[in-house]
Amino acid sequence: MNGRNPENGRKQVMFHDHRTFSFSNIVMVLVVVFLFLPLFVVVLYSFNSSKGMTWDHASLVWYEKLIFDSPSLWMAFKNSLIIALTSSATATVLGTLAAIGIKWYRFPGKSYITTVSYLPMVLPEVIIGISMLIFFSAVKIQLGMFTIFVAHTTFNLPFVFLLVSARLDEFDYSTIEAARDLGANERQTLLRVIIPSIMPGVLSGFLMSITMSLEDFVITFFVSGPGSGTLPLYVYSMIRYGVSPVINALSFVMILGTMLIAWVFRRFLKTIAANS
Repeated sequence: MNGRNPENGRKQVMFHDHRTFSFSNIVMVLVVVFLFLPLFVVVLYSFNSSKGMTWDHASLVWYEKLIFDSPSLWMAFKNSLIIALTSSATATVLGTLAAIGIKWYRFPGKSYITTVSYLPMVLPEVIIGISMLIFFSAVKIQLGMFTIFVAHTTFNLPFVFLLVSARLDEFDYSTIEAARDLGANERQTLLRVIIPSIMPGVLSGFLMSITMSLEDFVITFFVSGPGSGTLPLYVYSMIRYGVSPVINALSFVMILGTMLIAWVFRRFLKTIAANS
């Protein structure tokens, strides 16, 4: 009646159903399960009253031990958090300024500096750790929190530089010309025009740096000193005696904290995008 062929409609429905169970969708589901199943196991066994892998009954005993009976673990976590925040903030400032300077200015050795900037990102962490250890020993710097800070800042720089550079590739340079026509000097243009426009890239580099710093083990192992152990080093030292389920409880707390931070920054970035 209306010019539509019912047979064609059935074919479209059958085709749609076939696409729902396509090979790519199955692979995607398997990959998601593979990535998130370990997290699910960690969260599940953080509520297990037994210390082994045998499920006994649900309990909050490991969260109680985490809060009230794990001073050395919290010390290691505090060291990791201090190093992550300070090194990420420093790397974000230096990486952002480096990306802006290399994108906008011409100077001798520009291509060489750009290539060298990516080396900490592509070199194996063992090489970076040994190189840092040799350097600190040569200049007579005692290993500790400061050496970990310097090392983490060094290998975080390329990630910030890369993300901010990608953001600058999409930057509208006519806004700079408009700002200068209105009488803004170079500092005012940087702080009021450039930085707000590339803020999503800057925040992405900052969050990436925090993640890389918190999970780093190899480089930290070479440049850490007495009393400066981070959380990955503390967990590694516990392996010889068996990993306590307290680590599972701490992992769940960190997962919740990461999700909260990601949600807050996502809302913040949406606000920036809406106002830009």
